[in-house]
Amino acid sequence: MLFHQTNLKDARLIELEPHGDERGFFARTMCRAEFERHGLLGDFVQQNTSFSAQRGTLRGLHYQRRPHAEAKLIRCIRGAIVDVIVDIREDSETYLHHQLFELTEANRHQLYVPQGFAHSFQTLTDDVEVSYLVSAAYHPEAESGLRYNDECLAIEWPLPPTVVSDKDAGWSLISERSDTLF
Repeated sequence: MLFHQTNLKDARLIELEPHGDERGFFARTMCRAEFERHGLLGDFVQQNTSFSAQRGTLRGLHYQRRPHAEAKLIRCIRGAIVDVIVDIREDSETYLHHQLFELTEANRHQLYVPQGFAHSFQTLTDDVEVSYLVSAAYHPEAESGLRYNDECLAIEWPLPPTVVSDKDAGWSLISERSDTLF
């Protein structure tokens, strides 16, 4: 695996290194020791999958508050997405900065999202499946999110959102919040 720096502190774009022959190829997608050598959390406790039928579907921006914060390792295994992460760690030099990453079944890139980041994606094709590992179990009381169209974030989505859940459309704007994000 090749670990690439991003514009956001501690986040990494991970490129697989396929080894191929006449049968196809083999590539590692996760190795605890290698992640830890790169200063990344390497223990994952759960794997999730998400299917979206319609192009333009938007999910997120989701995160879990302390003490249940989670790191994620995200991969698009069918179709294509733009993945967006936002640094919500108030002591970080990239606080409230975001970055977009294109993850597709063709490029096989993975995105490592550290604890203290909100995460979202928008589907670029129909029939998209995303698989991701998480480092902490889900705790409903720790669930939180940012509104995908918050002017404070100024995220430029590649497509007009076609499907957004009521929950994701209803997160408070950052300017309206009295609590700390993370």
